[in-house]
Amino acid sequence: MTSDPGPGVLTRLETLLHQAPADRGGALWRLQEEGRQLDANIVRLPANAGVAGHVEPDLDVLVQVLDGSGLLETDNGRQELSPGCTAWLPHGARRSVTAGGEGLVYLTVHRRRPGLSIRSAPLG
Repeated sequence: MTSDPGPGVLTRLETLLHQAPADRGGALWRLQEEGRQLDANIVRLPANAGVAGHVEPDLDVLVQVLDGSGLLETDNGRQELSPGCTAWLPHGARRSVTAGGEGLVYLTVHRRRPGLSIRSAPLG
């Protein structure tokens, strides 16, 4: 069991980018503290890579662009992403993200999904 570090700095972007190879995509960091109510990830997309169009049916997602550039595409059109941009992606909204030529690094934050549990089959 990990101990809860309490409030404070959990990671630094420059450290994450320095530790991971430049062409490594995916989650560079995840919030893992026990008892948390939120999930958060720092995600890197390599140059011109993307997250295909999809719909998150249950959770609103907040995205904060940390480094690089890219495009966010929703039913409302395409919007450029650059460091400092914050996007709200409401549940049920279709979205895709494509990194620019330098790649894209962004933070996502959303309510924590409940854990999977085993339930009895319904009677009848």
